[in-house]
Amino acid sequence: MDRRNFLKTGMLGALIAASPISLSAFDSPTRQSGKSGRLNLSFRPYELKLRHAFNLARNQRTTTPGVQVQIEYDGLIGYGEASMPPYLGENVASVCEFLGKLDLSQFADPFRIEDIHEYMDSVAPNDRAAKASVDIALHDLTGKIMGQPWYKIWGLNPEKTPNTSYTISYDSNPDEMRKKIEETAGFKVIKVKMGVGHDKETVESLRRFSDVPICVDANQGWTNKQKALEMCHWLSERNCLFVEQPMDKKAIDDTAWLRERSPLPIIADEFLQRLPDVKRAAQCYDGINIKLMKSTGLHEAYQMAVLARALGMKVMLGCMTETSCAVSAASQLSPLADWADLDGNLLIANDIFDGMKIVDGKVTIPDRPGIGVVPL
Repeated sequence: MDRRNFLKTGMLGALIAASPISLSAFDSPTRQSGKSGRLNLSFRPYELKLRHAFNLARNQRTTTPGVQVQIEYDGLIGYGEASMPPYLGENVASVCEFLGKLDLSQFADPFRIEDIHEYMDSVAPNDRAAKASVDIALHDLTGKIMGQPWYKIWGLNPEKTPNTSYTISYDSNPDEMRKKIEETAGFKVIKVKMGVGHDKETVESLRRFSDVPICVDANQGWTNKQKALEMCHWLSERNCLFVEQPMDKKAIDDTAWLRERSPLPIIADEFLQRLPDVKRAAQCYDGINIKLMKSTGLHEAYQMAVLARALGMKVMLGCMTETSCAVSAASQLSPLADWADLDGNLLIANDIFDGMKIVDGKVTIPDRPGIGVVPL
């Protein structure tokens, strides 16, 4: 069956399954309604409010700036999102400026995702989160046109999704620290943010309440390779699975030295952005953490996962603090991952979508077309 006939048969199911929110919140002068046969982009800022302060190696924050995106095509709507933690170098103004430059109405076929990515790269070389928002919306839209979730389109088995970690960070307030630890109940992996000077204290506090496996994200916070190696050995004795970005992303030689000696796998995060970085990461890391806000969305994230597998590397699928929109998009790839850190929607207090769920600690992909979300 060719794609056009397949689209006709899938359209009825897609129209039944898709339940878009009103476009009134997206005040864009270029937005059109009805069956235009063209892609119509609209967007608006939306600040994410964290349930607890995020204490990282290099900053602390209680909110994350975001932009919500919609692409309309012949009456169907695809949802996308840009989330911009400070280290990405993007903000609401830069994302809106980039999206405002795009003219997606020149594209009559939403399946031309490769061409649209080339077009976006021609508009500006970076702006990865902004591009990711468009990419996610395109995948949601095209999945709805076909009446299928993307994990099925890729031929992935939803039963092979991994457990997701739940992230906590150190807090000097004992009551707040206790609350963070209590919220990990029900998760089978806990992710500990390190590199803030209280690394062992955080783990020891956690171990008084739980013996579940942990993984560690130092966020480039360890500056001495010998001490980093000592921490890896210390953590290996406390049921730790791996260490993510232990040292500065520019410390390539020190990271390679650490990988050769560490009892735990070393995973690239800040070091890794897009597809060309995967081969470079293979020289000094055991695996990669793929995040849609860095990879410019699902299109390139899928290629990165496949390449990493071909190179014998471990694959981790991560996220920023995001609504269920972007997290559910990433969950479509989760059967390809060894580990997942898809808790970004659980860390915020103002989610506006229903999508991917965590059931008994495991990523559970919704059986809905596209990326699997419906607005609340």
